Parts: sequence; structure tokens; C-alpha cells
Amino acid sequence: MTTKLYYKDPYITTFTAGKCEQFTDEENRSYVVLDQTAFYPTGGGQPYDTGTLNGVEVHDVEEVEGEVRHYVDGTLDEEQVKGEINWTRRFDHMQQHAGQHILSAAFEDQLGFCTVSFHLGQEICTIDLDVAQLSEEDAAVAEAFANDVIQQNLPIETKWVNEEELAQYSLRKQLAVSENIRLVMIPNVDYSGCGGTHPSSTGQVRAIAILKIEKQKKQTRVHFVCGQRVTNELRTKQAVVQGLTNVLSVPESKLVDAAERVLLQSKEYEKTIDELNEKLLSFEAKELLQSAEMIHDQKVVQMISSQYGMKDLQKLAKMILKEESEVVVFFVGESDQKLQIVCGRGEEIDQDMNLTLKKVLPFINGKGGGKKDFAQGGGDTIRSAEEVLIELVKATFQ
Repeated sequence: MTTKLYYKDPYITTFTAGKCEQFTDEENRSYVVLDQTAFYPTGGGQPYDTGTLNGVEVHDVEEVEGEVRHYVDGTLDEEQVKGEINWTRRFDHMQQHAGQHILSAAFEDQLGFCTVSFHLGQEICTIDLDVAQLSEEDAAVAEAFANDVIQQNLPIETKWVNEEELAQYSLRKQLAVSENIRLVMIPNVDYSGCGGTHPSSTGQVRAIAILKIEKQKKQTRVHFVCGQRVTNELRTKQAVVQGLTNVLSVPESKLVDAAERVLLQSKEYEKTIDELNEKLLSFEAKELLQSAEMIHDQKVVQMISSQYGMKDLQKLAKMILKEESEVVVFFVGESDQKLQIVCGRGEEIDQDMNLTLKKVLPFINGKGGGKKDFAQGGGDTIRSAEEVLIELVKATFQ
């Protein structure tokens, strides 16, 4: 079915279609094809429109081999279909897309940096510039130029032309098509081939704000927002800043210094905690070694703990083995409904701890491994920690 397209005029948000055909694609998704539509399909860096067809929600729109597919979750069997576009989403996309034209023109006009790609995201937009580095100062120059274009409230015009007529215009980028050419024009600012939706004047873009500059191999990615998104970003960031000023009890101008002080103090506290933890583990190691028992004429240290995680269990075991070369260590930790095993032996003992562990792990559906002198693993709590300790002793000495 040939579809008459109304989305080239972005201000048409309702329409009536006389023919409707419904199909299922190769992914078993239901879609509708109409004889006319105002829905914009994904393309040119711009996402699709949403809305309804006879009250049924349209959640995706694609153009496949010239066919505009409206993806829906319901069935449309009426002879006449009334379509309605989500205007809030449509106008947001119009602002972002027109803003991208203006910002790309600003980078090229003021700095000679060409745009090689554009992405209109749900919250943030990006353009990739064909330049390896971009300074904050240069970005500010382009941003100021772009906002000046917006303030001038210049017309944004569209025109269908053929290849012969292109010579009349100074195009910002090479065209991807050679027929059905649609130019989007901002007089004396930007002339680009584009099939997207745009407002009728630059003033409707309202504002452009560059949020971040990011290096991308030999290119630079510029993150930005336009229109209502600028207000949204300001409101969100102001809430964060106000929250931080309240928490840190400093004015906005001193937030960075205050945050750096907090981070430095945090690192110092972490260092102190680590040092104290080392001392506690050292005391624990000595106490455990004193409580070692003899099993099959071999000194053995056993412990079940819900206090220590795997890293501390390993560290504690190694402290004991460093202190005593003729001891075997069996630790079983209980945490997050998991059992963790650490087993080791001193350098004077000829026991294979990795083999011991491999014999016991099947009892708890576990995984793990290590070397002959030290091994670790974990599994499910389908056996008690006491039973696991018994199995470790059996696997080692029997």
C-alpha cells in the first residue's frame, strides 16, 4: 500500500486514514500500514513518534522498504482509522533536531569543526565532531553563537529540490540521497538535507546547553540539550546542588572544595579502618592458633564464622599459616545464604588442599579451586557449616 506522508509537516498531529492493513513481522510483532500517516518513523538520528490509532497505542514506528509500519498491541479492523500524535514528544524532538542543526552550524561556522553523526536520545542528545580535541572555551563560543541564532527567531524553512537546484545552496554536509531531496534551511545559518521534524522558527528551540565534552578516538562527542530539556536539566542539577549545600553546610561556590575534603577524610578513615582490621585479624589469628586441636597427630585450626567475608577469611588463614608452618586451617563462612570455604596448610605439611576442596564442594553444589597449599570456594547452604567442616577433615585425613 502506498502511504501518503504528513509527518513532513510537523504541526499536523491528527489525521484520518481510509485504508488499514494489519500484519505480523518476522519477530511476531503486530503492525499496521495505512494509506496516510502523520507518524514519524525512526530515521536520520531522530526517534519515532508515539500516539494512538483509534485509541490503540502506537509504541514504535519504522519505515521498511518504503512501508511505514505502526507497531501496536491491539487490533484495528475499522474501515476508518483516526490517528493522533503525542505532541509533547513530537515537539521535544522538533526542538532537539532543530537545535542540532543550529549547534552543528555554529561549530562549523565559528571553529571549522564538521559534525559527522547525531543521536537524539530520550534525555540527552549528542553530536560527534570531526576533531580530536575540543576545549571548554571553544565549546562556549559555539554555544553562544547557537543561542544567538535562537534569539534572532529566524525562520526554519523546508523545500523539496532536485540535484540541479542544489547548486543554489551552500550545504553543510553531503547528501545521502539523489532524489526526493528535502532541504531544511535557516537563512544565512544552515542549509542541510533532512527528513526530520523541525519547528517553524529558531525561537521555538528556546535554548541550547552543552553539558559534556567527551573524547571518542579521533573525534569528539558533545552532549547537549535543547528547549524544555534545558529547563529540566537546570531544575535537576539545582536540586542536587541545593541538597549538597545543605548536607555539606557550605555555599554553592565552595562545594567542590568541600567535596574534596570529604573524599580525603574518607580515604583517611578507610586507611585507619584497614589498619585496625589488620590488627584485629592478627589477634584473632593468634587466639585461633592457641585453640588448635590435634587430629590424626596433626595440628588443625577450625572455625565457622558469619562475621568475616571471603577476603578476611583468606587473610586470617594466611596469617595463621605464616605464624605456624605445621598447621592445617579449615574455615567455613556463612553469608548471604552461601557457604564459603577456605583451607590451607603450612609449608612443612604434605597435604593437597586443592584436592581436599574438590572432594567437599559437590556436597554444597559449589565451585572453587586453588593450589596444593591453599584453596577456596563456595556453594549453597544445603549442608550445615558443621557438616562441611567434618567433610573437610575426612577428605584430608582419611
